[in-house]
Amino acid sequence: MKKKGILERLKEGPVLGDGGYLLELEKRGWVRAGPFTPEVALTHPGALRELHVEFREAGAEVLQALTFYASRDKLATVGLENHLEELNRAAVRIAREVADDRCLVAGNLSLTWMYEPGSASAADRVRKTFDEQLAVQVDEGVDFIIGETFSFLGEALIAVERGKKTGLPTMVTICFENKDETADGKSAADAAKALIDAGADIVGMNCLRPPEHILGPMEEMRKAVSGYLACQPVAYRTPKSKPDFTSLPEFPYALDPLQLTRKEMADYAMRAREIGINYIGACCGSVAMHIREMAWALGKLPEDSRIWKKGGEKPMSAYEYYDHDNVKAGAAS
Repeated sequence: MKKKGILERLKEGPVLGDGGYLLELEKRGWVRAGPFTPEVALTHPGALRELHVEFREAGAEVLQALTFYASRDKLATVGLENHLEELNRAAVRIAREVADDRCLVAGNLSLTWMYEPGSASAADRVRKTFDEQLAVQVDEGVDFIIGETFSFLGEALIAVERGKKTGLPTMVTICFENKDETADGKSAADAAKALIDAGADIVGMNCLRPPEHILGPMEEMRKAVSGYLACQPVAYRTPKSKPDFTSLPEFPYALDPLQLTRKEMADYAMRAREIGINYIGACCGSVAMHIREMAWALGKLPEDSRIWKKGGEKPMSAYEYYDHDNVKAGAAS
């Protein structure tokens, strides 16, 4: 039986995305901080495969191929510009192997750092960059396209244009840095309307900001458009004055104390559903424990049913001794 596509699934109810890849793989020693390029798909494919497995088992319904920053210009910063096809192909294949019949696989495009407002030549360069990656990803059989982390609405619109040319459903999300607008001065509502008008099937926001600072703009998007919305915040706590986690002095080596708890991410998932967000995922800093708690909160996973014989004369763990089973510390409320 053919698995349902992303639009069919969204029609039935909220879809749970996966979590962050590059920062988590950096923490594990497989990705270099700074360039954050995804050559791990070639150099340590087992490490990438394992992270996909973790997200799948946590309840994610979509696995994103690790092709973020897998463009020729970005790979050139680490001397891998001639490995673009090999890397994009490997990343999609690994995700597909893990997804099996359980998850959809999304191809992935990201900001290029080459876009310049008002520059036709820069726009054409971005188009060429996207097309080069998409040709490989589509050939390897991705189910739909995700274009993400676009500070410029103009670049996001190019991602919609190129994604739609593949004939696959296309999801494109913008990001806000430390101001509540895109780098080219557009509000959340205006950006959502522009992306929908350009033909995007799913629009929204991702990265840079935690739930606390992203759900407000997402509510503005929900009021502005009736189509499918996606939200993928980071799982790091940031101050209101500097909501973009990459602008903090803790980025990237001292973020650990800022990581959100699993309960905070479960609360985010439930709030996102209340707002009317259709694709509920996460980005940098979100790991399998976050996605699992989000899955439970959204009713995507059954409660743990493994055998545990309790009720003896004495408690057999601190969990019982301090009555945490009733408190449910750290679990979704």
